[in-house]
Amino acid sequence: MKGRPQFCPVRLLIAGFLTLPMVLVGCVTGAEAVPGIQEVYRIDRLAVLRDSKKVASVSSYDRTGGNNDGFGGQYSFVRKEKDGLVLADLEGPGVIYRVWTPTPTEHMMEFYFDGEAEPRIRVKYRDLFMGKHPAFPRPLVGFGAGGFYSYVPLPYEKSCKVLLRAERTQFYQINYATYPPGKGIVSWAAEPSDEQRRHVEKACDLFGSAGKDISKYVVPSGGRIETITAKGTLEAGRAATLFDVDRPGRIVGIRLSPADALAGKKRDIVLRAYWDGDAEPAVAVPAGDFFGYAWGEPATRSLLVGTADGVNYCYFPMPFDKSGRIELYAEPGLDRNVSVQAQVLFVPTAREKNEGKFYALWRRENPTTKGVPFTFIETSGCGHLVGCIQQSQGFESGNTYFFEGDDQTTLDGELVIHGTGSEDFYNGGWYDVAGRWEARRSFPLSGCLAYKKHLGRTGAYRLFLGDAYAYRKSLLQTIEHAPMGNDLLNDYCGVTFLYSQGRPTCKISLPEADRRKVVDLKRIVFAAWWNIPIHAFSYRDASLTKGSEKLDDQNVQFLSLQTRGGDTFGRHFVSFACELPAAGAYKISLDAIEGPAQGQVQLSMDEAPVGPMVDFYAESRQRSPGVDMGTLELAEGSNNLTFKIMGKNEKSEGQAFDVINVICEKVD
Repeated sequence: MKGRPQFCPVRLLIAGFLTLPMVLVGCVTGAEAVPGIQEVYRIDRLAVLRDSKKVASVSSYDRTGGNNDGFGGQYSFVRKEKDGLVLADLEGPGVIYRVWTPTPTEHMMEFYFDGEAEPRIRVKYRDLFMGKHPAFPRPLVGFGAGGFYSYVPLPYEKSCKVLLRAERTQFYQINYATYPPGKGIVSWAAEPSDEQRRHVEKACDLFGSAGKDISKYVVPSGGRIETITAKGTLEAGRAATLFDVDRPGRIVGIRLSPADALAGKKRDIVLRAYWDGDAEPAVAVPAGDFFGYAWGEPATRSLLVGTADGVNYCYFPMPFDKSGRIELYAEPGLDRNVSVQAQVLFVPTAREKNEGKFYALWRRENPTTKGVPFTFIETSGCGHLVGCIQQSQGFESGNTYFFEGDDQTTLDGELVIHGTGSEDFYNGGWYDVAGRWEARRSFPLSGCLAYKKHLGRTGAYRLFLGDAYAYRKSLLQTIEHAPMGNDLLNDYCGVTFLYSQGRPTCKISLPEADRRKVVDLKRIVFAAWWNIPIHAFSYRDASLTKGSEKLDDQNVQFLSLQTRGGDTFGRHFVSFACELPAAGAYKISLDAIEGPAQGQVQLSMDEAPVGPMVDFYAESRQRSPGVDMGTLELAEGSNNLTFKIMGKNEKSEGQAFDVINVICEKVD
């Protein structure tokens, strides 16, 4: 009925998710936390402004500005000693918060504290991440997507030296922070106290809860949750309020469902949040991207933000002084019905003076700027960065070389963190290699959103707890979009989460809707010689091999189907699984090899020929690019393209099929 409100907020006082009313006490005490293990699970204190003196890292990045960030090992140490390589030599008091590498070995790693002659920790480099040493329990340590990571805080009162007993190592990063005296930092102890063990148990419990309700870790001591629910249908050109209170407090959780409601490539539904009557939003992000979607699809399942069981969730604490409002805004061009249900977990505990307010912004550079890295955020003020989500797409199918670019963090005017490669920043490694950074993976604080070489796409997320990037005057967070010199132009999107004492000086508002939508490539190249999925091939008397040879003064790699006789059900064939970003008519062509033993090939669909029969016979082997094989109506997603060997030229010595690339080009 016209004039009826679309969303009706309801308040419930609960202990968990839709349970009976009762007081919910936080899982931690109100005592001041000492830098270290408590920062790993005290999500209720994530908004507290840091008092570290310096946040920085030691890494193997190429000091010359090149791309040798660990390949050769020239920069993979701070100095050599007779017993090995010193990876870090830090003055305290301080805490090591993160250790990462994609190249662990069986060599011993040693941690020396406070100038002692003997190490307090000795562990094989690889075992540090495997949960085999009592000081490094899973899931505070882990591995996946090509990388190995540890989030076990290692506090040191005076100093900490990290020594690897090896002659050579490759890629690594060690993140740390130093603090002023009087913070109560005590060096890591081989025999932890009962209290320390309890801290570790809580941290492990939290890290094992990605995708679950972790609000008990977000509620301050003595706080109680009021759950405010709303549901309804969005209207184009209007904002629907999910949460609106005019009293001090904090949001400790947001749940929004169904996740499919926010899916799609237009990015035309925006999540906005306002604190304390501010006319400008503190959060202005396409709603899907806020929850870690990738090119319009749910893709993240982390501790603090993501999607699980069809529900989007966020557990970043969001404190405010007087009022808070959260809304979903539907752009005027919204052309579909969108019905959602929201639950906002509210605690009437006002923002403390030492807490920052929560901000989230979305940026896109399409194209990126030649010679200049992509900027997540550049702002003045005081605060700390707690998360980055990145979606990157090249303009050329099959090319993700831009992901060689390094992250760089400048705090208070000083470049203090220099990474070793884009997937490294996100705790991964070795993109485009089977079993490593090749597919969607989610871990508690980091993950790969996707890797699709044929679409030129990959993306990732990383959240920061103890290792948050604290700044006093300014923050500049960037990432390169090429191996060197930022000379590759691409389409980069980034979401940045941070806490700030005052409103950030950067622009938070979004560009127009038509400048936010996902742009799909129209010409998709599937590299048969690399990792194109093979749906099936001949059932007998055939073999698939990968080869490389020099043709026309170029090294050419290819997939070769070698056959003899006939197949079980007729012609020999190979069928490729080709994933396409959109439905429509596609012209199918091949980069293939002609030669004296090649056969005659035809594109087939449902056992019917759909294009010309192409004879790949030639007197000598040579590359044959862009051979037209026919046009098909194909679906969005995976399509099986079947190529049959129909016979051979009378001059041919065989009926082989050597294919380099399968090309699908959308017909307008």
